[in-house]
Amino acid sequence: MRLSDIKPTPGSMKKRTRVGRGIGSGKGKTSGKGHKGQKARGRGKVHPWFEGGQTPLHRRLPKFGFKNFTKKVYSVVNVEQLEKIFESGEEVTPEKLLEKGVIKKINDGVKILGNGEITKPLTVIAHAFSSSARRKIEAVGGKVEVI
Repeated sequence: MRLSDIKPTPGSMKKRTRVGRGIGSGKGKTSGKGHKGQKARGRGKVHPWFEGGQTPLHRRLPKFGFKNFTKKVYSVVNVEQLEKIFESGEEVTPEKLLEKGVIKKINDGVKILGNGEITKPLTVIAHAFSSSARRKIEAVGGKVEVI
């Protein structure tokens, strides 16, 4: 076998269509693009969101809402979580909560919520407390301190 004998497998090579090369080729004159119009000219692309000159949807719909840049985003902890993780009489701080993996990050502060029950007296230091959390912590002899 010689290098000159090697040929591609029959049917694997398709000839490139030469457009605009006379009527007899079948792709002459308009080269398969039809007559005039956007699709016949240049690249002929139309964006998927193009609506044919009609006012597009994103301009027909009204604007709404806003971002409140002064809103505080607290990391939330429930009293039942404090019950499970901390020992009686221990001091609970945002740093300890972060260290023990109760919260992922401190954000704008830590807020203690009153979901669940608590039986251990703890000294809880946080940025905010719900009224039920404050009531439950103080009811068992714990202390609440706002940073």
